[in-house]
Amino acid sequence: ALMGGSADLAPSTKTLIKNESGFQHHSYDQRNLHFGVREHGMGAILNGMALHGGFVPYGATFLIFSDYMRPAIRLAALMNIKVIYVFTHDSIGLGEDGPTHQPIEQLASLRVIPNLTVIRPADANETAVAWKMAMQLDHPVALALSRQSLPTLDRAVLGNVVGAEKGAYILKDPGQQAEVLLMASGSEVHIVLDAAALLEKKNIGVRVVSVPSWELFEAQPEEYRMRILPPDIKARVAVEAASPMGWERYTGDYGKIIGLDHFGDSAPYKELYVHFGITSEKVAAAAESSLKKVRQIR
Repeated sequence: ALMGGSADLAPSTKTLIKNESGFQHHSYDQRNLHFGVREHGMGAILNGMALHGGFVPYGATFLIFSDYMRPAIRLAALMNIKVIYVFTHDSIGLGEDGPTHQPIEQLASLRVIPNLTVIRPADANETAVAWKMAMQLDHPVALALSRQSLPTLDRAVLGNVVGAEKGAYILKDPGQQAEVLLMASGSEVHIVLDAAALLEKKNIGVRVVSVPSWELFEAQPEEYRMRILPPDIKARVAVEAASPMGWERYTGDYGKIIGLDHFGDSAPYKELYVHFGITSEKVAAAAESSLKKVRQIR
């Protein structure tokens, strides 16, 4: 039943169904749709397909262009219909295309839409879980995926990816009592893992939590949420290459948020992350600052 395509960006979003051709006049047996450069039109067509029934429709474009189709996304959420949005190129990791194509406020603006689940996976395995959840949920889902290549996390030493189904889960726990909690989504999860290694060299116990979906996490029982983000670990840092708005719900009074409250720039993505301070060194320094504040209070 899966059928869809992209707003003229299939080579970039990688959303063509393999071994299928384009659906068009006299080719009704094919599943790839070529919507053209019209995100709002694509969103409206997806809504019509979902309301008709018999399909699980999906549409793909860059995350920045979700703004063009926001009214259609809002209506899908309002009608509580099953539509899947594949938003790629989800951060300043877009690099040389510059600030016009680098989303900053789009994640926050999507997260505030009722009935819409936003999932930003950290690696290939979390992406597979994200697709599984998108197929199982009965309301619209937005997947936010990176442009840059990301390493696949070693699950032999890190948390089971099944935890991603619950929106947030423990990736790494220290052998000692955790003093600091680092959390992130998507491509920044790898940065906080590197930051944890830097802190551990200073004998600071660190818990690392991957948070691919606020909505899935908030739907979990309080007992689970408190177990993942224990109230007694007050030194916290949240990292996301986007607007920091909303992360304060998880960082609390003593935590810090590393994000972007301004537009991006044009440069190779690795240079941009360094330029804007989204690095493991900056995360580790923020964690130490938060921990110092907590220790002073105690």
